[in-house]
Amino acid sequence: MIRLVIIYTVFIGLNSCSSPLTKEITEYRKEYFKEFMSDPRSPLKEADLVKLDFYPAASKARITASFQPASDSEPFDMPTYSGLTRKYRKYGVATFSWGGQKATLSLYENLSLLSNPDFKDYLFLPFKDETNGVTTYGGGRYINMSKADAEDGSITIDFNKCYNPYCAYSDGFNCPIPPRENNLPFEVHAGEKNFKGAYTAVGH
Repeated sequence: MIRLVIIYTVFIGLNSCSSPLTKEITEYRKEYFKEFMSDPRSPLKEADLVKLDFYPAASKARITASFQPASDSEPFDMPTYSGLTRKYRKYGVATFSWGGQKATLSLYENLSLLSNPDFKDYLFLPFKDETNGVTTYGGGRYINMSKADAEDGSITIDFNKCYNPYCAYSDGFNCPIPPRENNLPFEVHAGEKNFKGAYTAVGH
């Protein structure tokens, strides 16, 4: 537990003299670290957590977008990096500006989760951007959201909370490939960066 305690101590130290946004993202990332330890399928061990790397929290990375629900959206198979597919449905489209450029991102429902009361409101936002393969994972990153986030014609997307799929750390996982429509033509310097540790082949 020593490494984990050190990580939390560093976070708390930064948190004590930081902005409200930095404090919020610090707490969010502390929970993110805990999830690796509680998930029995986690690709990382406790000693690996110090090798996770992130951009500093930035207010410009939290954007308010207009939101248009998808009408009559049909289920489709979203491919994964393992070669399998997962059944999703487009829930809606967010439109926003980033550095003067207009962009759109689609949010999706995972149809296998709709029957689970804990995840029936879950929305999945996978995307790629121009940092992939340079400072961030080449396969893209994800943001977890909720249907409650998309109300009254607008939605707030916090790129500070984007994270790597498990495929960024190890093989053997069915990580969805972000659809082409979610390829952003600019760099998003926010959220999780490339893993500093070694990629492992564990054959989950």
